[in-house]
Amino acid sequence: MASVKSGGNKTTEVLLAAKFRLENLSGWRRHYPLAGNPDFSFPKQKLAVFVDGCFWHRCPKHCRMPSTNREYWTQKIDRNLQRDSDVTRDLRKKEWGVVRFWEHDLCGGPEMSKKMKRLKEIVRQEKSNVRDKPHC
Repeated sequence: MASVKSGGNKTTEVLLAAKFRLENLSGWRRHYPLAGNPDFSFPKQKLAVFVDGCFWHRCPKHCRMPSTNREYWTQKIDRNLQRDSDVTRDLRKKEWGVVRFWEHDLCGGPEMSKKMKRLKEIVRQEKSNVRDKPHC
């Protein structure tokens, strides 16, 4: 199991990228070189976006722990949650905003709408700030 390396969850990334395009959000980058390896970044806005899988990040709605080898899985997912917390804290110390989507948010619904609205506000706010700044 240790030899299996993560390559990212392309399915969820493709879905979120499509939603960004539908919402006319621009300025995002996939796999921008940043601590914590966010799935998407908006470098100008200093915003990191993560898509957390329901199993791997213990979604309260959908995570069902395996009945076999339960101690191993509990410890593994606990480490994932601690890493998420550490990454979020470190990015915020560097003055980056962090938005986390659950995998199930990508199916739509009120949480997805709220998070997309928040993203659009941040991106548009930065664009209007750029226009208001005097050019030297």
